[in-house]
Amino acid sequence: MGIALEAPTWPAITDGEAAAVLQWFPAAARVEALRWHSPRPFSAATLIDTARGALILKRHDRRVRSVAGLAEEHAFIAHLAAAGTPVPEVLRTADGASAVAVGDWTYELHRRGAGDDLYRDRPSWTAFESHDHAHAAGVALARLHEASCGFDAPARSVQPLVASFGILSAADPVAAAEDYVEARPALAAFLAGRPWRRALAALFAGAGEGLAQGIAGQVLLWTHNDWHPSNLLWADDGSVETVFDFGLADRTCAAHDLAIAIERTAFAWLELGQGRDDGIGDPGAALALIAGYAAIRPQSHADIAAALRLLPLVHVEFALSEIAYFAGVVGDVEAASLAWDGYLLGHADWFRSAAGLDFLARVDARGRVR
Repeated sequence: MGIALEAPTWPAITDGEAAAVLQWFPAAARVEALRWHSPRPFSAATLIDTARGALILKRHDRRVRSVAGLAEEHAFIAHLAAAGTPVPEVLRTADGASAVAVGDWTYELHRRGAGDDLYRDRPSWTAFESHDHAHAAGVALARLHEASCGFDAPARSVQPLVASFGILSAADPVAAAEDYVEARPALAAFLAGRPWRRALAALFAGAGEGLAQGIAGQVLLWTHNDWHPSNLLWADDGSVETVFDFGLADRTCAAHDLAIAIERTAFAWLELGQGRDDGIGDPGAALALIAGYAAIRPQSHADIAAALRLLPLVHVEFALSEIAYFAGVVGDVEAASLAWDGYLLGHADWFRSAAGLDFLARVDARGRVR
């Protein structure tokens, strides 16, 4: 959300807490040490050393993720694993559950995946170290989409912090946004004093007529929806060895997920408003990611055009979900305001600037610089 470091929202997992939770999982060995605590803002997580390998324990506020909510994404992970995608194993309790609820918390436990966590200490909105990494990430994303085919679960239930696809795919996105807000009382309360309908209508109008029609040919598909370098583990040869963190996964489409991957990795968003807005975009990174993707899943001009058409607004639904989280779960009105003004509106407005229009113009429907 900015360049300044912030204190974690949720308290760190303790040794005793980890030991107690691991007792629910028969395949987990005794805790030897908590090696690292994640600085990410939406949950608490720790890397645990055990006699039978490293584990990742993740703890959520129950208002953010219930056992049922985690089961939705864990079913997707299981499908991907069965299709050969390198994802961390989700451990299960003696009765087969993939998560446990204890008091106000919900816990999930994974084995650590193979590969180096090269981007672990970087903020989420951080570019790839090289265009080679961007290309490799595109290859991995395409392989994930190939593996996703056949997973026919419905879209996820209403819950915070999910990158859904109900607004941009609607023939009337403003009406769809109204339904989205109405289903989330904390979000509705936050937006009540703002001209949010007019603001969103202006964004949708700026995307041109027929956004939904332009993506109508896209096949619905469960997708990752948070494709950035720190959610990937890397091999020595620069390829992606493991994909993890499916917390935002939902039923969208390949063009939507590709657009999110570009939006997450081809822009120095944390520098927006810091005096160099004209230079935050890297078309070369976007093109490398598209090229890697197309090497596995050849794309028609229409497919790439759909991703580029979505790009300026692909963040909107997750931004609204973030606002619901900040306003309703955390009670942080300042963060909710930043998510509305700086993230939802700010990112979309950048694409309407001269720099944003130039970025889109340089990455054409054939996926190459003009």
